[in-house]
Amino acid sequence: MADAANKYPENIDGQFYVDDQCIDCDLCRETAPANYKRNDDGGHSFVYKQPETPEEEALCKEAMEGCPVEAIGSDGA
Repeated sequence: MADAANKYPENIDGQFYVDDQCIDCDLCRETAPANYKRNDDGGHSFVYKQPETPEEEALCKEAMEGCPVEAIGSDGA
């Protein structure tokens, strides 16, 4: 399970975040490309835009549920 204490500093403040368990598998970026980007230097994903529509929120949740290492978290806001 993702830990907010270990989230990457690039994550924009808000409900969803990616922590240091990310293995750079690209699933979240493929599932919700409007919300997740890759840090090319660090080799991991991060949330660059919090969801603004119900559709984006659903895709972010789908990415979180599909993450193979549970690196995506949500504070439930």
